[in-house]
Amino acid sequence: MPQRAQNTPVCRDCDGFATAAITTGTRNRDGSRATLRVTCRACKGTGHTAPVAVLAWTGR
Repeated sequence: MPQRAQNTPVCRDCDGFATAAITTGTRNRDGSRATLRVTCRACKGTGHTAPVAVLAWTGR
């Protein structure tokens, strides 16, 4: 029997690519590139967003 995939919304800021490695342009002593690991601030590195709980109505 087929399994249903969970429909978790993808983060709109990072499009699901929550972590990126950015090269600094310098090299380490062994010759490899020095990189920085950066995570998305909106989803905190998960790649998914939490659904909006409840919208509050204001006014009349």
